[in-house]
Amino acid sequence: MLIIEVKTNEPIDKALRRYKRKVSQTKIMRQVRSRKHFTKPSVVRRNERLKAAYKEQRIRDIEG
Repeated sequence: MLIIEVKTNEPIDKALRRYKRKVSQTKIMRQVRSRKHFTKPSVVRRNERLKAAYKEQRIRDIEG
């Protein structure tokens, strides 16, 4: 759980903005979405391999 210290005389909008920024930086929402449904380990590994191959192809395209 994230804890945001709200300073005295600080507008709630500013504190809420800090909270949202911290949530996005810690990637909590990505974890929540991935835990909504079970994904088999073999599917996870396959997706990681496909993602790595895609990144490698993009790097090759950029280099030349």
